[in-house]
Formats: sequence, C-alpha cells, structure tokens
Amino acid sequence: MPSLKEFRNRIVSVKSTQKITKAMQMVAAAKLKRAQGAAEAARPYAERMASVIANLASSVKGDGAPLLLRGTGKDEVHLVVVLTSERGLCGGFNTQIVRLAREKIAELLAAGKQVKILTAGKKGRDQIRRVYGALMVEHIDLSEFRAIDANAAALVANKVVEMFEAGQFDVATLVYSKFKSVISQIPTAQQLIPAKPPHANTSMEAKEKGLFLDLRGASYTYEPNETEILETLLPRYISGQVLSALLENAAGFFGAQMSAMDNATRNAGDLIKKLTLRYNRQRQANITKELIEIISGAEAL
Repeated sequence: MPSLKEFRNRIVSVKSTQKITKAMQMVAAAKLKRAQGAAEAARPYAERMASVIANLASSVKGDGAPLLLRGTGKDEVHLVVVLTSERGLCGGFNTQIVRLAREKIAELLAAGKQVKILTAGKKGRDQIRRVYGALMVEHIDLSEFRAIDANAAALVANKVVEMFEAGQFDVATLVYSKFKSVISQIPTAQQLIPAKPPHANTSMEAKEKGLFLDLRGASYTYEPNETEILETLLPRYISGQVLSALLENAAGFFGAQMSAMDNATRNAGDLIKKLTLRYNRQRQANITKELIEIISGAEAL
C-alpha cells in the first residue's frame, strides 16, 4: 500500500497535468474558431473554381486538353498524398487519416498498381513509415509555417505537379480529413491529378450559393482559347484544392485536440477524486491503527 506522502505527491502531479490539459483545451478552442472560419471561407472559392474548370473542360476534348486534365492515359503508377498534422495530442485524428490511406494503398497494391507515397505532416509520416516505408518517396515539412496559407499549399502542390510533369506517376490521390464539426472529422480521399472537377453542378443548393455557372444555350468566345486558359488555371486549381484540404485538416486538428484535451481534463479530475478517496481511507486507517495501539498500551498498564 502506498504511503500518504506518495498519495499526496501523485495527487499534486495529476493536478499539474490537469492544469496543462485545461490550458491546451482553451488554446485549441481559440485556434479552432480561426481555423474553422478559414476552412469555411475557402470552400466557396474551391467550389467556384471547380465549376469554372468543369465548364471549360466540357469544351476541350481529346489530345487538345492540357496534360493535367487528360492525364497520361495510363493507370499504372499512383501517388498517394497524405496530409496530417505536425503535432499530436489530438485523439485519433491522424490515425483515421492514415487508416484511410493504408486502405487505399492496400487496394491499389492488390490491383497490381505501383504506389508511391508523399506525406505532409510528421505524425502521418511516422505512422505510414512503419508499414509502407519502402514506398515513401517524399516528405514535405510544413512545421516552419506558423499558419496554413497559400505558400504552404503551393509547396505541396508544386511538388506534386513537378513529379507529374517528370512522368513519375499517372494518378495522384489526396488523403485528408474534412472538417464537419468539433467532434466529427471525415477522412476523405480525393483524386487530384488528372484534375477531376465535378460535372456542372445543377443542384438547387449550388444555384442558391451562386456556385453554378450555366453555360448551356449561351455562346462564349474565349480569349485566349479554352486550352490556354485551362493550362493557366489547372495548376491554380490543384493548389487551391491542396489549400482547402490543409485548411480542413487544420480545423479538424484543433477540433480533435480540443475534444481530446477536454476528455483528458475530465479523466484527470476523476483520477484526483479516486486518489483523494484512497488517501483519506489510508489516512483514516492509519489513525485508527494508532488509536488501537494507544488503547492496547493503556490497557496493558
């Protein structure tokens, strides 16, 4: 049985940990508000850009289409781009992304495809390296960026485009976590190259948001032509998709960290109560034992 001093030391230690987790929860909550706002602000741009690309792509066919849009025409070498966080203490946030990436990689390998892996985020790199270390070809360190911005996205997007133009892969898939709410992040796999914008979105929701450009029945003259416009827009589209994914990841990370630190704070509080109860019981047992010894000594006299 631990001594009373050991109980007191452990209670003090758990209380110190509780203060740290509470502070981290408050910091994550403050950062979550900004990250969520940035992620939600980026969605309309990404959707509108996808709509523009889809409308332009519909008028460009065959070999006249830019390489980023038509692809290499093969489906043999796949690049899986895994975006995770640079830090931990966020529950299962990174593990869920890596699990989806592993499932995607295993599916491609089972189909006889060659797989290459590019990671951005130390936590994802560390987990994937344990199983698929031989398939990793590149890691991009984003820890130097204090906040996710266009420069961070361009670092990833430019590397992917550079590898594609060098003929190192045929298809690129982006794996990240889409922010839904504080307690819900959805691991998502999205084809990045060849660029696969959605077909012209005719849903009522898209029309209400002003994200749908209806070109049917209209005659447009492009200057320069559609191909040249696409060649300029496609790298920006890919960079925009990466930026949107990174912002979604950042919001999801802070949401997961806030929930994890809240749970840790609650667990520390429960542990403090249990330790305090055991401390009081031990203290009472020691007092009772001393009283019995005193009474027994008095009776012996």
